[in-house]
Amino acid sequence: MHYYRYSNAEVSCWYKYLLFSYNIVFWLAGVAFLAAGLWAWSEKGVLSDLTKVTGLHGLDPVVLVLVVGIVMFTLGFAGCVGALRENICLLKFFCGAIMFIFLLELAAAVLAFLFQDWVRDRVKEFFENNIKSYRDDIDLQNLIDSLQKINHCCGAQGPDDWDFNIYFNCSSESKSREKCGVPFSCCIPDPAQKVVNTQCGYDVRKKSKSEWENQIFVKGCILALEAWLPRNIYIVAGVFIAISLLQV
Repeated sequence: MHYYRYSNAEVSCWYKYLLFSYNIVFWLAGVAFLAAGLWAWSEKGVLSDLTKVTGLHGLDPVVLVLVVGIVMFTLGFAGCVGALRENICLLKFFCGAIMFIFLLELAAAVLAFLFQDWVRDRVKEFFENNIKSYRDDIDLQNLIDSLQKINHCCGAQGPDDWDFNIYFNCSSESKSREKCGVPFSCCIPDPAQKVVNTQCGYDVRKKSKSEWENQIFVKGCILALEAWLPRNIYIVAGVFIAISLLQV
């Protein structure tokens, strides 16, 4: 049996090591995301009881970290090994996957622009589902609190959205001390207080709505995000272009 050897390498040396250098960083970042996600799951006991994942009706941020880690790890590995070993199959897989992700991003951006009302409804539904599960997962709780504090907002469309959560619901059947309140992240911070008052939102929705503005943020987070986007459109566009250029 005779083997045919190419007179020149199929992949140029310059491109080979450039691709390897780019992907080793990408691959290590994927390893870091995977390690962080698995560590977080072990701390929450999910690795010993996987039913905890399906028991959460909202978003578990750790799942997002793990998915990103798996994608980055797989693509980084394919790019590194494909470049070093000049494996055309791995390089084609790497190229095809990057192009597929790029087209998904482009399609998502176009659809979000053309169907803004539909996107707004899905975001509202997504936010409300996560409000329901606010106390079910500490990572989700921290994510919502950070979003509300950074954007000075409360709920999806307003503070009354916290009625979706059984702990903050105003119904007469509720025995929770947080009944008819909001999380502390909805409260307007007091510069004089050095320690965060986690009970500042208790009973606030029992008061008249005219009194809310002195104690909590009354703007919904969807409206806050819609107001934020036009002010930072160049930053968002710059980040999207930078990611696209790296992929290309």
